[in-house]
Amino acid sequence: MPTPGTTAVLALLPEADPLLDLAAGVDARAVRPGVPAHAALLYPWLAAGRIGAAELDRLRNALVRGAAGADRIPVLLAEAERTGGFVGVPVPELHALATAVRTAFPEQVPYGGRFGQDPPVHVTVALDADADTAADIAHRVTGRLPIRTEVSTVHVVTLTPDGWRGLAKLPLTG
Repeated sequence: MPTPGTTAVLALLPEADPLLDLAAGVDARAVRPGVPAHAALLYPWLAAGRIGAAELDRLRNALVRGAAGADRIPVLLAEAERTGGFVGVPVPELHALATAVRTAFPEQVPYGGRFGQDPPVHVTVALDADADTAADIAHRVTGRLPIRTEVSTVHVVTLTPDGWRGLAKLPLTG
């Protein structure tokens, strides 16, 4: 479990919030409370106390590179994937953006290295569910797809004792 001061660089995907609601309706323990639907570009990022203007500028430059000059990235959430108690929806359209952010901060290994240096980008719908529950959630999520949306802003958030809080909003255009 993350500790206060942990940060993340996220692309929020509010159009996918109904998928989290659906999963919570099956098993509330499988969904992290207070965290909206999102794709993590880099988690964990820097400790909150280390983030200043220089780090945000470095992040901003990485976003501009990763977006290749686009002011928005269209996203199609098309399929559910399940591994054990995990249910996610891949977001391949954000892979170049995530890679640019991860390359700009190579000392910050996504997910502590559990999934490699540059893991696929996804929306986590359910986590740590039992296998049957995860299968049920994946089946129900599939019935709600596809979802079309777009990303034009990236959010930096930090964990506080009261939950996740926004630190910065950065447009893709810098």
